[in-house]
Amino acid sequence: MIAHLRGTLLEKHPNQVIIECGGVGYDVTIPVTTFSKLPEQGQEVKLRIHTQVREDAFALFGFASETEKQLFEKLISVSGIGPKLAVTVLSGLAANDLVNALRTGDLARLVKIPGVGKKTAERMVLELRDKVDGLGAGSGAIPIVPRGPVFTALEEDILSALGNLGCARPNAEAALQKAQAAGVGSDFEVLFRKALELVR
Repeated sequence: MIAHLRGTLLEKHPNQVIIECGGVGYDVTIPVTTFSKLPEQGQEVKLRIHTQVREDAFALFGFASETEKQLFEKLISVSGIGPKLAVTVLSGLAANDLVNALRTGDLARLVKIPGVGKKTAERMVLELRDKVDGLGAGSGAIPIVPRGPVFTALEEDILSALGNLGCARPNAEAALQKAQAAGVGSDFEVLFRKALELVR
């Protein structure tokens, strides 16, 4: 099984990267938390990998930290949560916030994540509350991107990430503008999560 990849970052998107290792390009699904920590295209990148093998698919899921990978693996152990939803959960909450929500049974926070209903949130808390001790880490910051006359690269990445989670483009744009008006700054993860809370 592939557990780690180190290579050249060929492409990066809010939920996907392509990494070239030894002449082979690996398509890896990632959460937004990992995207915000990636270097520029063409630079070396290292990711911890969870490999999923099924009869009809071979999929790689990449994470910037061991904590994110461990949380992902705990999430997919919950009945009804597959890899795609687990990535969405990790994109919707920072690792330490997710751990806190699970420990305290904060269902209201969990159900704000797209695709997580009340029953799924209850199962997550029930099955993982006692399994997340020692997990949780702060999120890294990315450089501030100055605002342009249209959408900056940072804003386009946020809109793309919201779109990948099922948000319609007009709703995503409105939520992003509200998040910026709230004065949360230009950190990708913070701005993305605020927009995710405000999207309709």
